[in-house]
Order: sequence, then C-alpha cells, then structure tokens
Amino acid sequence: FYELRAEYQTALEFGEQLLTLAQHLEDPSLLLVAHDVLGDTSVWLGEFVAAREHLEQGIALYDTRQHRSHIFLYGYDSGMACLCFAAEALWPLGYPDQALKRIDEALILARELSQPMGLAFAPTFAAWLHQLRGERQAAQERAETVIAISAEHGIPFLLAWGMILRGWALVGQGKVKEGAAQIRQGIDAYRATGAELGVSWFLGLLAEAYGEAGQTQEGLALLAEALEMVDKTGECFYEAELYRLKGELLLKSEVRNPLPTSRTPQSEAEACFRQAIEIARRQSAKSWELRAAMSLSRLWQQQGKADQARQMLADIYDWFTEGFETADLKEAKALLVELEHRTDHALTE
Repeated sequence: FYELRAEYQTALEFGEQLLTLAQHLEDPSLLLVAHDVLGDTSVWLGEFVAAREHLEQGIALYDTRQHRSHIFLYGYDSGMACLCFAAEALWPLGYPDQALKRIDEALILARELSQPMGLAFAPTFAAWLHQLRGERQAAQERAETVIAISAEHGIPFLLAWGMILRGWALVGQGKVKEGAAQIRQGIDAYRATGAELGVSWFLGLLAEAYGEAGQTQEGLALLAEALEMVDKTGECFYEAELYRLKGELLLKSEVRNPLPTSRTPQSEAEACFRQAIEIARRQSAKSWELRAAMSLSRLWQQQGKADQARQMLADIYDWFTEGFETADLKEAKALLVELEHRTDHALTE
C-alpha cells in the first residue's frame, strides 16, 4: 500500500519489521516476503546493490509448490516478484543479459502458475526491461500482452503500465504524437487508481517523447515535475536519466531566456550530464553512467575535446562484461571509434 503511494520510507520500515519478525520466527515463507518487500522498495529508491541482495535471497528461498498460496494471500506470487524486480536491479547495475535471464524465468513461472495477475505481471516487467534496454519492438509486444490480459481480467493498474510502455515504443517508431498521447493517457489512468509509484519514470518517458516532437519547453517542464517528485518521495530509480534527459532537451532548446546570462545551454547541459554521472556512480548504476557519459562525450566532441571524451567513455565502457549486443553498448562502441578517429586526426594535423 505504502509503496504504491510512493511513501517508500514507510514501506521500508514495514519491510524491516517483517524481516526481523521472520528471522525471529525462522519462517522461510515470511523471509521470502520480507526480502521481496525490501528488494522491491530498494529498486525504486535507487539502492540497486541492496535490492539485488534482498531479491537474490528471496529467489533462493522460493519454492513453487510450497509458496503457491502467496498468490491468494498477497494477490501475486512472491517468487515471480523477486525475479521481476531482480531484473530491474540488474540492468542499472550493468548486467543487461543477467536481467533478461531473470525476466525469462519470471515469464516461464507465470505460464506455469497460469494465474491472471501473474500472466499480466511478468510481461509488464519484461516490457519495462526492454524499455531500459532500448528495444522498442519487444517492449511493444510485451505491452500489448499486458493490455490484453489486464483488460480481460480487470487489472487497471497494469493496464495503465501497458499503455505507457506501448506509447514509448510507438514514439521510437516515429509515431511521436500518437505515442506521447498514449503515455499521457496511461499516466492519467494510472494515477486514477491512487498509485504514485514510478510516476517520475513515466514523466521522464513523456518528456523524452516531447523532446522527439520538438516540444522542448514542455519536456523540460515535465522533467522539473519528475525531479520534484524525486525530491519529495526519494524515488531515485530514474533520477540519473532524468538529469541526462534534461541536458539533452536543453541542448535541443532554442529558448535562451530561462537561463541566467552567465550560463549557456551547453554549460547548463554539461552540469546536468555531470550530475547524472555523479548520481549513477553513487548508485553503482553502470548502465545509467554509460548513458550519461555518452551524452557528455558527444558534447565534448562538439567542443573539440575528443581525447577527453574518449578517455571518459572508455573508462566506463571497459567495465562491462556483457550486453554488447544492446543498443547502449553498440552506440558507445561506435562513439568510441569515432572519437578515436577524431583524436588520431587531430594528432596528425
């Protein structure tokens, strides 16, 4: 209840009480639920290392036959939730392939349990992961499944998520106006349920869509609203990306008046990119750091600082050990090659 209202500290306190009680009772079933609660909440707080630890402990405790009753007690399967949220913790931590493996396991479990909530829940998280991995078509396919099952069984909460993620996918296919309208419609339907969890992320997706449509001021206003929510609720899952998107929209914007005379859009954008990198490093969020480093590298490249840009980007790119077929890592590699060429060319001259 508190997590869905984005009252994360209260949710965390209850989770810690539950963990203490479960440990005292030495009850594996309650331990599973406690680790799920603490793991889920930690993902939204941007505490990805702690989230991964709790969720992996939950996965280790889970037994399909023994814990089948959780569906009826809590409305969803605790083991499936641990698998799903583990994926959303693993991606920011820089493990996109391991994240995909966890989602695949959740989808298999959903089919095995064959319960409506699970059949909608797992594809929702699959669509979410594909959104993070930049895979528009796969995100849309999963979102369509979520929408169909949620509509059939009356699950408005997940139906709204499906609409938002389908809208994001459509934006990437060039259907910007239609996609943005779906994201907005989904956010309105979602908040109508009373939920606030994840809204800073959803607003970020809508701001990105407005940026694609050339409506940079509207996009920047949405990002300001999203960052205000981050400050209010502590929902830091998407915080680094919100600052990166703010920097990108500032570069796209031709409106100079909102900025102080001493600050140019480029200097303001650079500050945003640096802040995104700082947040990502604090969270051990290598995937967010890579994305922000690419944005800053492109800016430095335009400013004639190709060697500095290449060194910074190479440092984070070289950390990765998997996910080299994902959009971000392919893009980073291509940018590194381009920066290397620029550096060599500059040295030759």
